[in-house]
Amino acid sequence: MEAYVLMNTEANALWNVADSTLKIEGVKTAHAVTGEFDVVALVSFPKIEDLGKIIEKMQRLKGVRGTETLIAIPPPVRE
Repeated sequence: MEAYVLMNTEANALWNVADSTLKIEGVKTAHAVTGEFDVVALVSFPKIEDLGKIIEKMQRLKGVRGTETLIAIPPPVRE
């Protein structure tokens, strides 16, 4: 399974947050972005409980003010 985690950071913290996010197991990519959020991370996980653990680690990073998670919906199986 995959999800996108959108993060808001404190001022001047987005680069450190993006770099620190990449060190968390399960994170495939992390990018500083423009717009409502400051960092977007793509995470991969085998079960929903693992996603919760990844998000908890992200929320504990220095400079993270908040997160929003978007779980990717897999395409339907076609016969």
